[in-house]
Amino acid sequence: MEEKEAKKAIEGILFAMGKSVEVSAMAEALGLTAEQVDAIVEELISEYESQDRGFSIVKLEGAYQMCTVKEVYEYLIRIAKQPKKYVLSDVMLETLSIIAYKQPVTKAEIEKIRGVSSDHAVSRLVDYELIEEVGRLDAPGRPMLFGTTEEFLRVFGVTSIEDLPTLSAVQMEEYRQQAEAEASLEVDV
Repeated sequence: MEEKEAKKAIEGILFAMGKSVEVSAMAEALGLTAEQVDAIVEELISEYESQDRGFSIVKLEGAYQMCTVKEVYEYLIRIAKQPKKYVLSDVMLETLSIIAYKQPVTKAEIEKIRGVSSDHAVSRLVDYELIEEVGRLDAPGRPMLFGTTEEFLRVFGVTSIEDLPTLSAVQMEEYRQQAEAEASLEVDV
């Protein structure tokens, strides 16, 4: 397959699917290697950026998706009138952070870390498609295990979970001291 034809096919696939498509699936469909597909997609991304297009291709953990660029959002909302806009409360952000960093994680583990029920937050995060059930724990009751989704990666602008920021040892120690201080205040009350 010629590069020009492969480029055209990949562009059409990503446009028509409307969601992420795994590199391996495109490679198999086109009779190319995953490396060839990656190279062609990277070339398309560069072309779109240099031409200042209204869309681009984003990479999401071994898959690609065609998306509009941020700069056209205000025009999209004029047409869509009521775009999906999620409001993440502090409780939801805290719950989402726990899931992102500890995944796969059960609701009981989340509640143990937070110290309070997380049913509502987990339910809303599932509704927002930021997290999903990724399996069941092999334990009594077979509790659900939760993990983040591709939507999470898109919303937070990371290509994989490994791209999430990490805390330094100094920050960890500061947070530990704050938590201990707060715990002792609760006991004194």
